[in-house]
Amino acid sequence: MAIVIAGHTGLAGSAIFERFRKEHDLVIGINSKVVNLLDRNATFDFVASVKPRVVIDSASYVGGIQANSLFPVDFLSKNIQIQTNLLDACFASEVERVIFLGSSCVYPRLCPQPIKEEYLLSGKLEATNSAYAVAKIAGLELVRAYRRQYQKKWISLMPTNMFGPYDNFSKEYGHVLPSLIARFVEALENDVREISLWGSGRARREFLYSEDLADAVHFCLENYDDYQHLNIGTGVDIEIRELAYLIAKCVGFDGDIIWDESHPDGTPRKVLDTTRINELGWEPKIDFEDGVRRTIDWFLANRDIVRQ
Repeated sequence: MAIVIAGHTGLAGSAIFERFRKEHDLVIGINSKVVNLLDRNATFDFVASVKPRVVIDSASYVGGIQANSLFPVDFLSKNIQIQTNLLDACFASEVERVIFLGSSCVYPRLCPQPIKEEYLLSGKLEATNSAYAVAKIAGLELVRAYRRQYQKKWISLMPTNMFGPYDNFSKEYGHVLPSLIARFVEALENDVREISLWGSGRARREFLYSEDLADAVHFCLENYDDYQHLNIGTGVDIEIRELAYLIAKCVGFDGDIIWDESHPDGTPRKVLDTTRINELGWEPKIDFEDGVRRTIDWFLANRDIVRQ
């Protein structure tokens, strides 16, 4: 029976799609051009026609701090609709296994570090992305509800900040790592000698290369079935300031970097405790700097198709 990857042309979904195609005969990728998951009837019809054994939900409406701040209705409403339509359709068609991908932004803003799975709902969310976080929490709770009420073997995974090919490289609305790549490449090409970046640069973030996430998803399909969601990450974080200098070095930009502290940093620190999945036998394989260089190379080779 088929395995469906929802959101297969996005950052996470594209890596998951390629990883699963190596191991399975019938893997079907869907994006909004194949089926609009905001359309409940179309979603039900599609899942019923395919009758998959496994559905992996990596379809999301995503963006960085600025996009989340400007468009909270979109991030809350669209994500709730997408995941609810898909999960309900999976139930109606008796899909055996579902993997729901959440986000580490579901955890409280001032969470103890590293963040354990049980810290969910233990404090206030980061205001700049609370709408997206609430939507993802709702998806996690819906998976749990299906397990509890109907004994479905569905699970949720909470990846840390991801990066890699097919990311959103928008300088205004993308996440920090791809946005920095786009900005430094543009500055180098236009001989700009100074770049101003948001915040103090002191916030710390953890990053996971998309191929490692795909490997973790495949591992969990074979090795995990429990009510508790699992953190997926490296367990290692880096200051945004350090990240900027690393990307500048990899791109070849040697100009000045100015930090504009009139703009927010977001959550001060966010690094996941990955003890649970590590004890199951999974660990990431891609070195961080190697992943950054791969992402830069992909961006330079695919600028005609990336979002900027």
